[in-house]
Amino acid sequence: MKLNKLTQEQYDVCFLKVTEAPGSGKYDKYFEPGEYMCVACGQKLFSSETKYDSGTGWPAFWDVAGPHLIKRETDFSMVVPRTEVLCKSCGAHLGHVFEDGPKPTKKRYCINSLALSFVADN
Repeated sequence: MKLNKLTQEQYDVCFLKVTEAPGSGKYDKYFEPGEYMCVACGQKLFSSETKYDSGTGWPAFWDVAGPHLIKRETDFSMVVPRTEVLCKSCGAHLGHVFEDGPKPTKKRYCINSLALSFVADN
């Protein structure tokens, strides 16, 4: 698989699992219609239709574009284990999913802006 050229910051988030500072990402307060893709490989991951303002400082979605597009792994890096979300296509770290989101899924996919690219609807 061919990966896109990444900035050092994008690489750090996607492959070293660094978390960007809250409120620093360009997609946190961005609500244009379109699709969010994996910045590393271009795989479609999320739709603007499921994006919402969680107030956490990171882009949040209540669902993925398809269940086969991401994989989940238990992250033991903190005191309390979390569920890490990765691009199933290339393995890039995207963020984490929590069970405190809105209906209908009650999920909050908390995603680093640096792990995403955006394609606007035409």
